[in-house]
Amino acid sequence: MEPEHRMQGWVRQAVRAAVLDAWAVLLPAECSGCGRPDRALCAACAAALRADPRPSVRGELTVWSAVDYSDVTGRVLVAFKDGGRTDAAPALAAALSVAVAAALAATADAEPGILLVTVPSSRQAWRARGFHPVDLLLARGGLRPAALLRPAGRVADQVGLGRDQRLDNRRGSLVAARDLTGCRIVLVDDIVTTGATLREAARAIRHAGGEVVGAATVAETRRHHPDNSRSPETD
Repeated sequence: MEPEHRMQGWVRQAVRAAVLDAWAVLLPAECSGCGRPDRALCAACAAALRADPRPSVRGELTVWSAVDYSDVTGRVLVAFKDGGRTDAAPALAAALSVAVAAALAATADAEPGILLVTVPSSRQAWRARGFHPVDLLLARGGLRPAALLRPAGRVADQVGLGRDQRLDNRRGSLVAARDLTGCRIVLVDDIVTTGATLREAARAIRHAGGEVVGAATVAETRRHHPDNSRSPETD
């Protein structure tokens, strides 16, 4: 039966490739990770987004990230968030779902009552995009975030800022939408760098009486000076 299974696998791959080729004739596209023509996300770039969740620490917060930040990850995320490439959502959503599952499993008691809370987009980003990127990714993974945070003031572009400057820039920029006494929360975002954004979200939640038990992101990077090509929303 093994040769038959292999043959079926080859047939499925051939059919999938043929469908993609036909689709590319009708709606030409290029891979959002590497620019390869006629593919929304090529196999190599999809493999770069395959989740292997690992924890990192930002302040008092443990963050589980699905992948290490790379050029491919950055290009795909920016294309998804700012370039209208929602065709990358399935791969990004799959990676984020694994990171969320890891963050939940790492809690002392993974109760079903733990809430997922995303960092809200700025009003300017919402007007430009028309959607909240991380909320959309969670929805694609069958997860529903709780809208418990809202912006409390303007935040300067984070690009080019050092660690302390990012923390100062974000401080006081978020506020809880209601009293959160008794709520246990896992924060969710797209990328963590210095942790300024997630730490500000955790501060706002704790100030409202909630407990942050962990965080999850698609990607994690230790770089303190990200490329200008990255979204200004990125931490």
